[in-house]
Amino acid sequence: MASNSSRIRKIGDQIQRDLSKIIQQEIKDPRVGMVTINDVRVSSDLSYADVYFTCMAFGAQGEEDEQEAKRVEQSKLLNQAAGFMRSQLAKGLSLRVIPQLRFHYDAIIESGSKVSALIDKAISEDNDKHESDAQED
Repeated sequence: MASNSSRIRKIGDQIQRDLSKIIQQEIKDPRVGMVTINDVRVSSDLSYADVYFTCMAFGAQGEEDEQEAKRVEQSKLLNQAAGFMRSQLAKGLSLRVIPQLRFHYDAIIESGSKVSALIDKAISEDNDKHESDAQED
């Protein structure tokens, strides 16, 4: 069983590398933009590959609704091109069946940034509190 999961992981890694090249070199749609493939999780029967991606910042940080709309559009574009990318993958992978690709926006990096900002804010407030306590003594 462990060798099978190792094989699945290796296939996912290869799909990640190949998809990155395909998106960079083969996709001509300018709306796709700068996409980074963060992770590929292949199902145990190789029928599906869930592809997690991020893309360059879309504008000012305060425009969360606009950014979300562009993320949804980006996801739709990639899912529409999934058939083409799957056929390109078939040329490079020696698998009997190429997994169907499902693209998902990966919000983990943004979540990590928000958590990091909250931690920095808490540390700053704590330091300010300790400084004011020290001045009162």
